[in-house]
Amino acid sequence: MDKIIVKGGRKLSGELEISSAKNSCLPILAGSILCSGEVILHKYPKYDDVTNMIEILQNLGGKSKVQSQSLILDMNNISKFEIPRELASLTRSSIFSLGAILGRVKFAKVAYPGGCEIGARPIDLHIKGLEALNVKIVDRRGYLTCDGRELRGGNVHLDFPSVGATENVMMAGVLAKGKTKIFNAAKEPEIVDLQNFLNKAGAKIKGAGTSTIIIDGVEKLGSVEYTPLPDRIIAGTYIIGSVMCGGDITLTGVKTEHIQSLISKLDNNCCKITIKGDRIRVLSSGKLKSINKIETMPYPGFPTDLQPQIMALETISNGTSVIVENLFETRFKHVGELIKMGAQILTEGRSAVIKGVEKLYGAEVVATDLRGGAGLVLAGLVADGYTTISNVGQIKRGYESIEKDLSILGADIKKVES
Repeated sequence: MDKIIVKGGRKLSGELEISSAKNSCLPILAGSILCSGEVILHKYPKYDDVTNMIEILQNLGGKSKVQSQSLILDMNNISKFEIPRELASLTRSSIFSLGAILGRVKFAKVAYPGGCEIGARPIDLHIKGLEALNVKIVDRRGYLTCDGRELRGGNVHLDFPSVGATENVMMAGVLAKGKTKIFNAAKEPEIVDLQNFLNKAGAKIKGAGTSTIIIDGVEKLGSVEYTPLPDRIIAGTYIIGSVMCGGDITLTGVKTEHIQSLISKLDNNCCKITIKGDRIRVLSSGKLKSINKIETMPYPGFPTDLQPQIMALETISNGTSVIVENLFETRFKHVGELIKMGAQILTEGRSAVIKGVEKLYGAEVVATDLRGGAGLVLAGLVADGYTTISNVGQIKRGYESIEKDLSILGADIKKVES
């Protein structure tokens, strides 16, 4: 099993381009199931979750090849409708393939999804949403078996603005007869990206980015060429790392409006942030002051996917801060690992109280999930001595090569095979 070894103490400097967003690429790949023709995705990122999703498409009858940084999919022969357990267990994104498979093939059988173990993440919202479009669903022995022969448009009221459920219903509505309306839809930028991709292929969707999305069903989708959004979570991770270490970095290809909730917490508090077009410069002395309270919320609130990273920052900030995790009930698994490094953190339920310490110390720690693992890497950048992070396959699900990126910015970090 691979490990990442970090020697702390270096300031970060230099320039780095941000890659395409995992959370855009996965639903776009699912959406490609709806396309009869060729799908070309530029700036294709090789995250493990994306690789696993491509394997799911191939299992359904799609063909793929890579040319330079572009992924080319031939989706003409999609005919299968089952995602077996061994593939579904690799990524949670398998579940929002349901809507696309139903739209294209009219049947779907999907095993319960895998992914990070950060909470219950129930799929009842997905099921209720699809049932509102007249899909008949049987939940038995770890599989969802869906009959979409009578799929048609309808009104879907989500109890919570779930990103996955919003995307699933969107895709189911694209080839459904009639009009579909999603109320209390999630507003994340990645949902707007999925809308733009599908519309470019011939869909008729409007309202993504607002609480109401309207889909007018069409007969079929054709070929499409598209470049997904840059990854706001990767950008946020490296901004936080730069602030922790001190130094002067510039990130390019960033949609800065998508990370305003982070920038507003940091700018003129821990660092100076300058934005020019798609470039963001972060200048930090490394002298950090605690942020009193951080609460994770659906977009445009502070993202849960940056909670472990901002906690790593707070462990070495002067003062005391409180982090409230409102989205996932067990997303504090990294706390025990940070405590191994000398952090002072108390948790109760969904709240964590962090008292900043003068120094963290290198230790052997485990990446319990994707973003928690990234938080441990950031802690290692400032710790005294060497930090060894194991189970780095979790990190590779959403960072193509976190060690290469941070090396470009001057960190002393490498991945080794154990």
